[in-house]
Amino acid sequence: MANILVIEDEPGISAFVAKGLRSSGHQPTTVSTGAEGLGHALTGGYDLVVLDIGLPDIDGFEVLRRMRSAGSRTPVIILTARASVDDTVAGLEGGADDYMAKPFRFEELLARVRLRLRSTAPAEDTVTLSHGDLGLDLRTRQASVGGRSVELSAREFALLETFLAHPEQVLSREQLLSRVWGYDFDPGSNVVDVYVRYLRRKIGADRLLTVRGMGYRLTDPS
Repeated sequence: MANILVIEDEPGISAFVAKGLRSSGHQPTTVSTGAEGLGHALTGGYDLVVLDIGLPDIDGFEVLRRMRSAGSRTPVIILTARASVDDTVAGLEGGADDYMAKPFRFEELLARVRLRLRSTAPAEDTVTLSHGDLGLDLRTRQASVGGRSVELSAREFALLETFLAHPEQVLSREQLLSRVWGYDFDPGSNVVDVYVRYLRRKIGADRLLTVRGMGYRLTDPS
């Protein structure tokens, strides 16, 4: 399952794409303006961005330019009514990974999404995740901090695995609920905050930072 940001101002298209992505096992987040989309994209909490060009405030080309200027390497598929060769070239040269013209079939979009996600997926033989002196062995399900073994519950392990897969990136409560608990909505509980506290006690509070109004970020205090 991938977290996919859809930046699209047409409600019908946005809902259509989100529904298809959700049915395919992904977790879509939809926004309707370039400014809001850029803010979400720069958190680093998404695996892929579907980006419309004709947005009501700043256009998609500018959103893409600012993403790449800020160092974001998140794959971007441009989705737009503009189908000219010049626009296609501009999008790809601006840092887009793929380009689709409207109208489109969702099956084709999904195929391109899968291709881009595959190209950025970690190698299948990856058995350890680490950040600084914090490590997680996915095969033995053992965690270590500074060479010291740490016992984790199954849910704590899944939460730490999610953070280690996205080090130094802000992950929202909604994203963590989706990846660790399998919810595609916020049930109104504070379960994420509770388990973040549990994890902080075991790996060190200075490793999991609260980003006010956005979520949490795993960092290396050293």
